[in-house]
Amino acid sequence: MKKNIIEIKKIIKKKVFKDLFFIIAGSFLFSVAINFFIVPSNLYNGGFLGLSQVIRYILAKYFYINFGGFDISGVLYFLMNIPTVYLAYTKLGKSFFIKTMVSILANSIFLSIIRSPEISILKDILSSCIIGGIVAGFGMGITLRAGGSGGGLDVIGVYYTKKYPDFSVGRISIAFNLFVYGTCALLFNIQTVIYSIIYTAFSYLICDKTHYQNIMVTIMIFTKVDGIENLIFNKLNRGVTSWQGSGAYTREDTKVLLTVASKYEANVIRKNIKKIDANAFIIINEGVSVIGNFEKRL
Repeated sequence: MKKNIIEIKKIIKKKVFKDLFFIIAGSFLFSVAINFFIVPSNLYNGGFLGLSQVIRYILAKYFYINFGGFDISGVLYFLMNIPTVYLAYTKLGKSFFIKTMVSILANSIFLSIIRSPEISILKDILSSCIIGGIVAGFGMGITLRAGGSGGGLDVIGVYYTKKYPDFSVGRISIAFNLFVYGTCALLFNIQTVIYSIIYTAFSYLICDKTHYQNIMVTIMIFTKVDGIENLIFNKLNRGVTSWQGSGAYTREDTKVLLTVASKYEANVIRKNIKKIDANAFIIINEGVSVIGNFEKRL
């Protein structure tokens, strides 16, 4: 039992460093997509970053502020996220706060230091939308898979979903992006808005394919090894129901564990269970509906 607990602690520590690496890598890819494909094409992101880009344009155009080649949108993005970081710290837990803070810092730094080319890499603006959306969506997806978030609407969505189970994150995202792109329509032209929306749609599509966090599964585990329930408690912070079973053929006692998690969490826990008990028998059933005290994570 003690040996299993030590092994579980090692797995958790290794997972934390792995998560932080992927959060930073995802932030880097996202920033590369923005500064190499979207900014040179004079397009705009949605969310807090999109609002930061609009403010940057207004400061340069109407207040004649010269930033000397430095992209101030990364700094503005960080400042906007201060309230959401505080919300994550006070309401959403230490782990989520740390990963969100790392993600926001990485995004802000990369967006500021990665210089955009004066001329778009791709001559065709639609190609820039698609390639930029693919790279940005993949970056966002691996950040979310590692348990981080880009701050802004992500944090607000997680908070209200925890507080109100029927809350729709999509609605608040659509409402905010309507404001951002409505402002773009007033400042620029409808073509800029249309291509920006195409980019955003592609990025969300790729992000969704990369990060399958909202697909719920049931996980049933048959094992003779103690301590696996602690792995689920500590690694996923999910509840577990357990009962004592018996093999119909062997007549040997076995422990049966049942939990509900996201498809992503199921893959994580499956790999780690095999490290503790190579003979564990695991059944994963996808696409279940959950009613009751279940925490939906975004």
